Amino acid sequence: MFALSTKNQWLVGSVLLAAMLITRAHVTDHLLDASWAVFFLAGFYLRNALAFGVFMATAVAIDYVAITKFGVSDFCVSQAYVALVPAYGALYVAGRWFAGQYQGETLATLGKLMLAVVVGFAVSEVISSGSFYAFSGTFADINLQEFAGRLMKYAPHGLYVMSLYLAIATLLHLAISMVNRPLAHGK
Repeated sequence: MFALSTKNQWLVGSVLLAAMLITRAHVTDHLLDASWAVFFLAGFYLRNALAFGVFMATAVAIDYVAITKFGVSDFCVSQAYVALVPAYGALYVAGRWFAGQYQGETLATLGKLMLAVVVGFAVSEVISSGSFYAFSGTFADINLQEFAGRLMKYAPHGLYVMSLYLAIATLLHLAISMVNRPLAHGK
């Protein structure tokens, strides 16, 4: 089981919120939205379940400000928007599951990380894209074949973006672990 001190959870939570604010607000087209990775990482690093509510409220607030103050398109805000709660919840739960499976920097842990990422992403993608497809009012002829085609078209990019941010987080996690390891043994 992976667990941070309360102080370090506050630090990590602040960094994750900043990452979501910077990338989700769409103030620059150069940074891809890190929200999916942020929810997974929040599940992994933050023990208090209230963290999910804080991150969800922050995501909604960022979207509201981006749309009303910065002129970002409201295309994705529809009747299906509420499905982001279970979609992001799936990522958060996948991160929590992985925290419980974490056994240090081993190949077994890497395999469990990959499983958590793929399953969390797949469930989240089906919920978010499926609800948008079925309930947004954007698509006139709703059928499973068209939805599957759209899923296959857009999901790889989403998995790429999430994996990119998770790779960066993993490298930071490993680097910090390596720096702290000698300090712990030197006490």
